[in-house]
Amino acid sequence: MAHMSASAACPCGRVDAKKRPAAYADCCGRYVDHFGDAPAPDAEHLMRSRYSAFVLERADYLLTTWHPSTRPASLDFDEATKWLGLEVREHKATGADTAEVDFVARYRVQGKAVRLQERSRFVREDGRWYYVDGDQS
Repeated sequence: MAHMSASAACPCGRVDAKKRPAAYADCCGRYVDHFGDAPAPDAEHLMRSRYSAFVLERADYLLTTWHPSTRPASLDFDEATKWLGLEVREHKATGADTAEVDFVARYRVQGKAVRLQERSRFVREDGRWYYVDGDQS
């Protein structure tokens, strides 16, 4: 499991109004490191924080934010994977407590560039958002 300094640029790539990278502690870190106290406020924040958790190999956060109906028993990380960036293309509510996020995540495995595009589905239960599943294209 990788650790990140609080002031390091957040892996999710969010920038402020002046196009400066957001600090991890002010962006995804507040959710990944404090899920019990600070759930992500919407599906896009959850999507971004889950991407950061993949970068940091935080299986605890990924499993906790995965809906029980589709959650795997465990997660394994490929040490050869190097995450390169995230682009959120669309975030839309599909109901009072459901949403979709369309994103592209880029990574490299053993020198080969991979582009993962997915439309992910999320649901809010008891005030918390959870990843349900997604369609890759």
